[in-house]
Amino acid sequence: MTIATVALILAAFPLALALLNLLVYRTPPAARDCPKVSILIPARNEEANIGDAVACALASEGVEVEVVVLDDHSTDGTAAVLASIQDAKLRVAEAPPLPPGWSGKQHACATLATLAQHELMVFVDADVRLAPEAVARMAGAMQRRPSLGLASGFPRQVFGGWAERLLLPMIHVLLLGYLPMLAARVFRVTSFGAGCGQLFVARRDAYVRAGGHGAIRASLHDGITLPRAFRRAGIMTGLFDASAFASCRMYQDTAQVWEGLTKNATEGMATPVALPVWTALLAGGHLLPWLLLLSDPSRMAVAAVLCSLGLRALVALRFDQPLRDVPLQPLSVLSVLVVQWAALIRALRGRPATWRGRAYPAQ
Repeated sequence: MTIATVALILAAFPLALALLNLLVYRTPPAARDCPKVSILIPARNEEANIGDAVACALASEGVEVEVVVLDDHSTDGTAAVLASIQDAKLRVAEAPPLPPGWSGKQHACATLATLAQHELMVFVDADVRLAPEAVARMAGAMQRRPSLGLASGFPRQVFGGWAERLLLPMIHVLLLGYLPMLAARVFRVTSFGAGCGQLFVARRDAYVRAGGHGAIRASLHDGITLPRAFRRAGIMTGLFDASAFASCRMYQDTAQVWEGLTKNATEGMATPVALPVWTALLAGGHLLPWLLLLSDPSRMAVAAVLCSLGLRALVALRFDQPLRDVPLQPLSVLSVLVVQWAALIRALRGRPATWRGRAYPAQ
């Protein structure tokens, strides 16, 4: 087997899998019968976000909601913004002190779960903007598949600077191109557990059985660790496309992009066992074709390049991302690998991850 053949296989496989995944990765229908939902929002230094986040949550239609916000020891104007919102559906609580061994977000979400009054709980980050029908559709996803204890939606990612344009589209490239969603819907394999930490919906009884956020108390990447905790407890998890009814500007500048992505990496791709495999898959399918095209052009090299760009174009078209950024695919893949290797090296050196003014020891 030639190198060009290997490159073509590694480029064509994720494109084919993405096309297959799009058959099941859909926007869920709205729920019937106006279910009751608790919308739970952790907030640490979210002065710029929390007002809009709460307003969007309170504007939910087709469901009966309570909105509970936990002010997690904010040092900015978060508390003042919350105090200015007068609505009977809103409750604001102060976070207790962070116990040893917990990350800030997991402790905040675990606390919020104890305050929720309804069976369905939606955990949403303060930088996510929900459309009026969003919560009804998330409840609909749970109604449609009663076996689910937890489901997660990926909002439309809003990009700003170059770092965001390079790296954030890779969220959907990796999700669609490398996760076998049909198999994940059938088999309760732990490694098939995946989600987006920005947006979860859970049934209270399943949440309690799985141990909730307490089961992942030290985690900095609940998008992966929370669904896997549910699956380890024998509870099925699912995914849905939230891009039509939720959006998120995750990071505001390059420094935040770096800090946020390296924080998450070592619980995902950047492990000593997984990262060499991911490097071979991503470099072989998205970097090697370009090297072959430049050094030893052939039909297979051209086909591999087209498959790689085709995957990125498919993601751009499906999720309303700029088509002008599709040619950036090889640079995006290279940037992802740089982030992952930097995170792994940092962890092996014992340097802590930082986020929201807190430092967390290397896992």
